[in-house]
Amino acid sequence: MLHLKVQFLDDSQKIFVVDQKSCGKGLFNLTCSHLNLAEKEYFGLEFCSQAGNHVWLEPLKPITKQVKNPKEVLFKFMVKFFPVDPGHLREELTRYLFTLQIKKDLALGQLPCSDKSAALLVSHLLQSELGDFHEETDQQHLATHRYLPNQEYLDNKIMHYHRRHSGKTPAESDVQLLDVARKLEMYGIRPHPASDGEGTQINLAVTHMGVLVLRGNTKINTFNWSKIRKLSFKRKHFLIKLHANVSALCKDTLEFTMASRDTCKAFWKTCVEYHAFFRLSEEPKSKPKALLAGADGAAHTFPPCCSGRTQRQLLEHGRKAKMKSLPFER
Repeated sequence: MLHLKVQFLDDSQKIFVVDQKSCGKGLFNLTCSHLNLAEKEYFGLEFCSQAGNHVWLEPLKPITKQVKNPKEVLFKFMVKFFPVDPGHLREELTRYLFTLQIKKDLALGQLPCSDKSAALLVSHLLQSELGDFHEETDQQHLATHRYLPNQEYLDNKIMHYHRRHSGKTPAESDVQLLDVARKLEMYGIRPHPASDGEGTQINLAVTHMGVLVLRGNTKINTFNWSKIRKLSFKRKHFLIKLHANVSALCKDTLEFTMASRDTCKAFWKTCVEYHAFFRLSEEPKSKPKALLAGADGAAHTFPPCCSGRTQRQLLEHGRKAKMKSLPFER
């Protein structure tokens, strides 16, 4: 049996026991059951690989094939897919977990935004955690809890906004925080360092809409899924092949260089998962898919990282559940 340690978004940790031959899905399902989480497809388990890369635990592949010393690895339960509108999240628990992810990203400086937006986000966190504004309580809390890297300069602005949220429940505060977060330029973006064909340092990222190219925190190009004919990687080169009507305006194939084959493959897998989750109408079957074929020059089926309901299936399930709960009159 494997004894595996998982850290949750509130920084609590728990040991889960799984069979030696268990796939990633076994551990992930245990974590979701522990949380009593229904909308689990938005989340995943991240760990640091032996090469030092942060990668997602693949659900359909044995854990021991992915992790050399599983009992020495800390698996982190995190938000994996960021929907364009978190207001579509059906469960209060799901929204709360997204709020914890935003809180963690803010504290780590991984969600860059203006001072105004940062202070507003923290003020919603305070309303959720402390309740209505009380100056002395706020001051003491902010002195002992770090929400932002530059927090000391924003304490007064945070308290100014907190005053406005009187009467809001924790659940209402979560909804308002997510509404602020989704409008931020870097919401849901996880930059992956790379260089372009001219050797300029850039970042690549993938979102619900497609693949982004960033310089620092500024988006310099967006390749929507509809523009992309094929994504592939060859050794440490990540390739985006565009449809003919798009490539008339630029090159047919865009090539980016990443640190290693492993980092390139990990980013390609993330793109596969994002495309499957946000673009497909149902859970992908393991059939060749032209858009995502071609790793190391060979055709690929959906890799074992693609498993679970798509966003469309989750939203449809939510609509049906809501309809069932409505009191219809004959």
